[in-house]
Amino acid sequence: MARLSLKSVEKVYGNKFKAVHGINLEVEEGEFMVLVGPSGCAKSTTLRMIAGLETVTGGEIHIGDQVVNDLVPGKRGIAMVFQNYALYPHMKVHNNLSFGLKLRREPRDKIASATQEVSGILEIEELLDRLPKQLSGGQAQRVALGRALIKQPEVFLFDEPLSNLDAKLRASMRVRITDLHKRLREEGRPATVVYVTHDQVEAMTMGDRICVMKDGHIMQVADPVTLYERPANSFVAGFIGMPEMNLAEAVLTLGNTPELTIAGQTIEVASELAERLSGSEGTVTLGIRPQHLTVEPENAAGAFSGEITNIEFMGHEVNLHVDVGDNPFVAVVQSDRIDRQLRRGDRVALRPVGSKIHVFDAMSGENISLNYSNN
Repeated sequence: MARLSLKSVEKVYGNKFKAVHGINLEVEEGEFMVLVGPSGCAKSTTLRMIAGLETVTGGEIHIGDQVVNDLVPGKRGIAMVFQNYALYPHMKVHNNLSFGLKLRREPRDKIASATQEVSGILEIEELLDRLPKQLSGGQAQRVALGRALIKQPEVFLFDEPLSNLDAKLRASMRVRITDLHKRLREEGRPATVVYVTHDQVEAMTMGDRICVMKDGHIMQVADPVTLYERPANSFVAGFIGMPEMNLAEAVLTLGNTPELTIAGQTIEVASELAERLSGSEGTVTLGIRPQHLTVEPENAAGAFSGEITNIEFMGHEVNLHVDVGDNPFVAVVQSDRIDRQLRRGDRVALRPVGSKIHVFDAMSGENISLNYSNN
């Protein structure tokens, strides 16, 4: 396996549209890196440049110690797993698995041994004599994964490989892929992985680190816990987490009693946070995760009151939608802790957990509260 480096990588199309804006990214040897972001953020374009399926119009891509910008895909030491599996329809599974090794003219005994090992790892031994049309979606995806694994490439590239599967099978395959990655690491065969998805659940549950992208820019690269607890900006804060973080325009007033005001309602700012917000007085963006709001009676002190617009029963949790003025908020409440008499149109108060509040610059979106402890 090898380290992967992107240095000031750009992609400009013939119509002068700039899809990727000089991004820098380091993927360590054996790391599972996830590229995530909304449609059109250039995550797949970035992956295709790494693979050699798109030309690089600026910067360099390094795999190990080699610059691979001008190498064809077959010379880059990569293996790619696609969304549509891309199996050869006329070949049985065992031939699909071994085809890459046959192209490299590997000895027959090595091919047979590698095919047996990979089919055992992925539990597809009983499928070896089937054609792709005889496979379920999950089986076909395991074969596609095996075809990549058998090549023992420098870097594995995954382009939304689970998006065609149903929810239950996606969850199962997430576990299978991450378990395989951990197993290879424990066996001394660490696999360097770059995995593209638009699904933040996949990103948060699979990645050692996650690269969040927007409009061809990298917004933040961090482990899942850091992304959730210390988002670098309001975009990451709103993209990571379900339900997404509540973001609302507020006015920050510093002084003897630092305060935040939303829709004419004011709460005090915790002193440890206020100390880090010097010079930030004025209009800001307040961020509070739904899990960090408690529901109180309407006139509770230190809370914002509003009207319930919807109640979503999710099983063990309830998503309570509350409008505070013109600002929609969501609070996540444990089912056994919510007043079952609450109805749409009722008024309640939402009290934020003071140490979990985020404050973002209203113009740049930068998280200006990052310097204080979120513990």
